Amino acid sequence: MLLAAVGPAHAEKGFGGGTDGQTEQRADAGDDGTVSVTVGGVVFDRSKNGRGDSVGPVTSSTSWSPPACWYAPKFTPQELQDYLEPIWEAESTGYEWDAKQREKYNAKDEKKGFNKDKTGKGFWWGSYVNESFPPGWDKCDTDYFWVDKGDPPPADKENAVTPEVLAELAYAEIRVPGTEVTLAPAEATKVNLPTWAWLDGAEFKPVSVTASVEEIGIEATATAEPVSLQIEPGTPDAETYPASGVCEIKDGRIGAPYEKGRADDTPPCGVKYLRSSGGGTFPLQATVTWEIHWTGTGNAGGDLPDGTFGATQDVVVQEIQAVNR
Repeated sequence: MLLAAVGPAHAEKGFGGGTDGQTEQRADAGDDGTVSVTVGGVVFDRSKNGRGDSVGPVTSSTSWSPPACWYAPKFTPQELQDYLEPIWEAESTGYEWDAKQREKYNAKDEKKGFNKDKTGKGFWWGSYVNESFPPGWDKCDTDYFWVDKGDPPPADKENAVTPEVLAELAYAEIRVPGTEVTLAPAEATKVNLPTWAWLDGAEFKPVSVTASVEEIGIEATATAEPVSLQIEPGTPDAETYPASGVCEIKDGRIGAPYEKGRADDTPPCGVKYLRSSGGGTFPLQATVTWEIHWTGTGNAGGDLPDGTFGATQDVVVQEIQAVNR
């Protein structure tokens, strides 16, 4: 989950602002049970996201990661004044710093201070951070800055929200189904017997999350589509089908359900164990790769790094019993 943090540890109010020094998360449930969540100045629509107990976040297949911090609209002129003046009056940050801040925001001018003469024409932007504080969370250390409505944020403000940055933030909110594959034979497979593997096509469909900043009229949707399943048998004494262990999606399905009478056929996706698991099991790892692309305001769009999500399941492998007469 993405949350926002503020600089000084003082209560603040603003876009998504609470009164405990952190940015409040707001959730609104619709009639269909879906939820949109406001976090860090950004609204996330998760109505088309993956659901259920087994869902989880995708992990980038490269070293890329979503922004650890970002800038977004935070205050109207009056809200910024209401936030800063109590801090100055408390003298908790020191006279010299307070004086510079009053000068910066032209606080003594009742009509133009804090850009009150531009009320309704723009916002003061501020920084927000990922609540898990990943590497880089402290890089958005610029003080509040003004952006007129309709203007892009300053180019030197890295991760100031644009459609692309919103797409990257939406990436972090994507949840995809768990990857427990269906196996045949189901209870226990046999040594040297091809074991068929497939995924429920009804669950493995594209999912998406839309991130938006309504105050400035921009949004982006990140969509994840399943493209392949990689099977790792959990022992070197096994063969996979295909030999690469990567089963590509075909006709909207990964693998194919086993049908009676095909026990000796080569499955399009599966594994053949060459020895038994004895009294234990083999940890079969099943990992789905999801291609992720995005579209956004102004016909923007593109690709984001593939994501993966996997799970381990225990497989019992038994010796084929022969009857001696």
